[in-house]
Amino acid sequence: MRYLVILCDGMADLPCDALAGKTPMQCAHKPYMDALAKQAEVGLCQTVAPGLKPGSDVANLSVMGYDPAICYTGRSPLEAASIGVELKQTDVALRCNLVTLSEQEPYREKTLVDYCAGDISSEEARALIATIQEKLGSAQYRFYPGVAYRHCLVVENGTTDLGTMTPPHDITGQVITSYLSASPQAAPLIQLMEHSYDILKDHPVNLARKARGERPANSIWLWGEGVRPKLQNFEEKYGVRAGVISAVDLLKGIGICAGMAVPDVPGATGYLDTNFDGKAQAAIDLYNKGYDLVYVHLEAPDECGHRGETQNKVKSIELIDEKIVAPLLKDLRARGEFRVLILPDHPTPLSIRTHSGDAVPYLLYDSRKAVKGVNSFAEQNAAATGRLIEYGPSIMDRLLEKE
Repeated sequence: MRYLVILCDGMADLPCDALAGKTPMQCAHKPYMDALAKQAEVGLCQTVAPGLKPGSDVANLSVMGYDPAICYTGRSPLEAASIGVELKQTDVALRCNLVTLSEQEPYREKTLVDYCAGDISSEEARALIATIQEKLGSAQYRFYPGVAYRHCLVVENGTTDLGTMTPPHDITGQVITSYLSASPQAAPLIQLMEHSYDILKDHPVNLARKARGERPANSIWLWGEGVRPKLQNFEEKYGVRAGVISAVDLLKGIGICAGMAVPDVPGATGYLDTNFDGKAQAAIDLYNKGYDLVYVHLEAPDECGHRGETQNKVKSIELIDEKIVAPLLKDLRARGEFRVLILPDHPTPLSIRTHSGDAVPYLLYDSRKAVKGVNSFAEQNAAATGRLIEYGPSIMDRLLEKE
């Protein structure tokens, strides 16, 4: 038996006027997902438990079968694991975004123009983070480069008692004043953010970006604090060998901490320009190496939701269907029996451009048996089945037939 999870980050949405009252899932041409949905168990899954913040960290841990209420220690430590940073017991890791802030006002009165600095390249970002480490790094503060706009700060003998360190993708277009933590413990971190603007605004990388008409990465933004994670080994937990394929450090870090294979895919970006073909081939390669379960994470729908890109969100779903679902189904059918789980981790509605904690649609297909499903895989059809998995982490048991 082979198992496949296709995690379409942020794919679920709300009906929107730009799509004539439909959702991107309803509008997308996705013949392979819809064909599966006709013969699959379809319903809703509560991946984010009440009281938890609806982030990709919490939601993906849940889909992988880990209860975030028990094992979650923060987002950035998982990303740090992917980057290769060994955290000590006394270290605190934070996500360090490169963002675009407005240029005219004093720092605390600036507007957050873009949480991803115009989708800055990893190469450009490495140069900026190297300068930040040179100017602001110390024995206490260590900056590490990640992928695109996503990087890491490790604070020696740090604290997670920082008040509210707001995710930047939640406040696009907003003046940052009220979103800067007022906690005294956070004050040194806010100062690092302020100093970073003075360092980065005239950096050669940013001057070149502005000359090309691109947004400058003129500030760091710190959030997602946490300490070293502790996850049970996935194979010991479930008895299957598993691997994670993703462009983002968060998912790679979860995989590393859970003892899963985490292959690198050249050209994987987490957006529409990602190497879809490479991701599909990486999954096939894992099956060829004897792995039982492959978890393929696609970030593009989430990025489009954060950016308010309606048509691109539809396109991202279509690309996943064509370039991930289709070739992997073909490969699995040639191998024999298999089970497939397709779902988002959380909704990222275009109308609010951030995550929500609503239950997400899922489909669970078993090649050994056809069941009566729904005509197409979409939020409303999933809700209409009346099936709800209230405890999100149980969905992995369901996929592996452990319940």
